[in-house]
Amino acid sequence: MATSAHAGQFLNMLLKLVNAKNTMEIGVFTGYSLLATALALPDDGKILAIDTDRVTYEMGLPIIEKAGVAHKIEFREDLAMPILDQMIADKKYHGTFDFIFVDADKDNYINYHKRIIDLVKVGGLIGYDNTLWLGSVVAPPDAPMKPHVQYYKDFVLEFNKALAVDSRIEICMLPLGDGMTLCRRIN
Repeated sequence: MATSAHAGQFLNMLLKLVNAKNTMEIGVFTGYSLLATALALPDDGKILAIDTDRVTYEMGLPIIEKAGVAHKIEFREDLAMPILDQMIADKKYHGTFDFIFVDADKDNYINYHKRIIDLVKVGGLIGYDNTLWLGSVVAPPDAPMKPHVQYYKDFVLEFNKALAVDSRIEICMLPLGDGMTLCRRIN
């Protein structure tokens, strides 16, 4: 369930290249991608980390603390949607994020995108993990799949299609881990 090692390394380098300073992560789990992001940010960089499970976040927290980057993270144990809705309502957050990474409930990716597109700055990046969804998005309709893979397949497919026609972004789908799609906001 964690971001793959090579995807984490890629995110780390990418964030350094774009000089990211203010970021958000939706879906933290044990914090591997969170750690990769925190290591890439300058000392005064910030990450708003949102997850419904503090226990799994705290499993990885000793590593984050040992790396000396815990001060960059503001963890909120909650559903992301209400937090995003509050941020959208408070216009001071519009266009303030350099990078937002989403690795959470796949059936809400499209709902997250509708909200975070206003929060990321023009020229900023959004990363979505698992956009190849175990290869199911290219599998024949009658291919055998585990029930959870089958369940989320249609959500991921519809999300990928929505990104492809969203004129506010440029996209690049990468075969990292289980697929990562990067979106650059262009307007």
